[in-house]
Amino acid sequence: MKKTTGFEIKAEERQSWVSITMVWMGSMICVPALMIGGILGAGFSLGMCALAIIIGYALVCLFMSFMGMHACDTGLPTAVMAGGALGEKGAQYVISTILSISCIGWFGIQAAVCGSSFSSMLGSMTGFYIPVWLSSMIWGIVMLVTACFRFAGLKWLNRIAVPLLGVVLGYALIYNFAIGNGSALVGYTPTAPMPFVSGVSMTVGSFVVAAAISGDYCRFAKSRSDVVKSSVIGVLPAGLVVLMIGAILAICTGSYDISVFLSTTGLPLIGLIALILATWTTNVSNAYSGGLSLSVLLGQDEKRSPMTTAIAGVVGTVLAAVGILNYIQGFLSLLSAIVPALMGVLIADYWIIGKGKVENFAIREGFFAPGLIAFIAGALVACITGGTFASIPFLSFLNLPFFIGPINGIVVALIVYIILVKIGKKA
Repeated sequence: MKKTTGFEIKAEERQSWVSITMVWMGSMICVPALMIGGILGAGFSLGMCALAIIIGYALVCLFMSFMGMHACDTGLPTAVMAGGALGEKGAQYVISTILSISCIGWFGIQAAVCGSSFSSMLGSMTGFYIPVWLSSMIWGIVMLVTACFRFAGLKWLNRIAVPLLGVVLGYALIYNFAIGNGSALVGYTPTAPMPFVSGVSMTVGSFVVAAAISGDYCRFAKSRSDVVKSSVIGVLPAGLVVLMIGAILAICTGSYDISVFLSTTGLPLIGLIALILATWTTNVSNAYSGGLSLSVLLGQDEKRSPMTTAIAGVVGTVLAAVGILNYIQGFLSLLSAIVPALMGVLIADYWIIGKGKVENFAIREGFFAPGLIAFIAGALVACITGGTFASIPFLSFLNLPFFIGPINGIVVALIVYIILVKIGKKA
């Protein structure tokens, strides 16, 4: 590998695959995952729901493993690795900007969700209501402090939170069966049937952005095999269990709102703790990756990443408190739709053009046109075929649903990049 960047992971900083697995499990156990499970439960029988989840997360794990092994080989986070396929300036000004805004924005949204739910559930239990903006600020700061401890803080948070969340969700399931809500599962038929591909697409979409930034964490792995183990074991079983619990609880309670079916357990305090931890473990990852991307954007090295993580978290928390995120969530969804195409370009550059050898990897100077063109092509295809433009009135004519939008974008970006690089070599 040519050219150092100040982001490489040293040998003594490498972590066990179990530690990285726990980080992925913590990211899987979150409010959106439970809600998506509930939506899938309304669209499929439980058997078909499980099949859609398995196929969706298997696809995510495939691309995630290639991204993770690339990061493990080079010791670099995603925003820096992108310099190989898009050029140093392309990675710094294009990819880092997209990743920074996405991670900061979603950090704010998660903080707002946590703050609102905490205020509501605490009020229903005690009669004392904390203003939502204040609650969002408090929890945003708490999450941010954890993120500033870099990977070590995230690792220990998940070692505590994941088992506890598992116990709480298991209890919620048992409780609903005990009071007779499980009878809703007998002979269950979907209330809002959906096409099977839509279910797989929803599953992929729930974690594909995390797969794109998986290099931020997999660079700590000791070997390629550790990357694959942590990715597959951390995502597939945990994702299947969490989404299926979400589906079952939604069917039993008649709602896919996590605050509703955790409140029905008879132990609202435990439900509140689960809600906070589910948001916390996911949101720390948003702040951490947002901080790394912001460091690259500002031309800083990893020594400054705690500072940029703090900046990312503070901005996200302030946005959550003032309520501006309600108006830009569509914009954040658009950014999230185009991020996966980055994987196609990076996989093509490292694994196909570079034959998966770290000595063939180099961060190119300036902007690398083939990479930027391929990324834009893949992002457009992902948006057009994935339904992203359907909610934007003046672009709705570009909504042409086909297969799985993010996967389409990855494949198109990969193919276009290979073609352009081959043509460039011949020229």
